[in-house]
Amino acid sequence: MSCIFCHKVKKRGQILEQNFKALIVYLILNGETEKALEMLAKRYSVDVPKIKVGLPKRHKKKTLGCYNAKNKTISVLNSDALKEPFIITHEFYHHLRTAVDKKHKGTEKKANEFAREFIDAYKSTIAKVSGK
Repeated sequence: MSCIFCHKVKKRGQILEQNFKALIVYLILNGETEKALEMLAKRYSVDVPKIKVGLPKRHKKKTLGCYNAKNKTISVLNSDALKEPFIITHEFYHHLRTAVDKKHKGTEKKANEFAREFIDAYKSTIAKVSGK
């Protein structure tokens, strides 16, 4: 893969966290959501969640995504949402938090903060590359 985010700056044998987060956002924006989820799962030592288009019936149409801990599935409203880094990383946070005991852990606030860290890392990396 050749992209500006793939330049590996090594620190103790790992990609720096900011570069990793920026790469995850880049992959999602470019339609490689499954690869991004695989990398996230590996990084956090959890199973790779399934992903599907279409929300469960009990969810409101205004919901863009949700996580079902029982079947380890991130569901998104439509195919456009598959390329939305905030939605994917937010729902991955719920997957990460439920990996231990299958109960829905973590608040929406914490999931939003987790997702925002990825978006901010991406924006920061873009700014550095473009010289802004």
